[in-house]
Amino acid sequence: MRNIFVALILFSFFTSCYQQERNCKKFHTGTFEFETLLNGTLEKTIFERNASFEIDHYNGKSDTSSIRWINDCEYIVRKLHPKSMAEEKAVHMKILTTDKDSYTFEYSLVGATKKQRGTAKKTN
Repeated sequence: MRNIFVALILFSFFTSCYQQERNCKKFHTGTFEFETLLNGTLEKTIFERNASFEIDHYNGKSDTSSIRWINDCEYIVRKLHPKSMAEEKAVHMKILTTDKDSYTFEYSLVGATKKQRGTAKKTN
């Protein structure tokens, strides 16, 4: 019984000290790729981002969006030339964790409660 108690204390000590990396600034600019499963097909988007713009390349088409950083890990994306009412809505992006060359993020339409997650990999 005592061994179990000691093991639980050690386990909680080591897990409470673990904190995932979150170095968001190194992902503010660069070229990235994002893959998602869409209607049963794996789709890839490549996007380039600088301090204030993001250019998405998907299915041979390009689309430009403005970026407004809220803090080091959160920003708002808004399409510059929306083609529909749905594209006029801004998207809130939040970087949750970072790794050597990728980051996990959460995104949703501004004001929406339903959030989705993805992972982007920096390619340059």
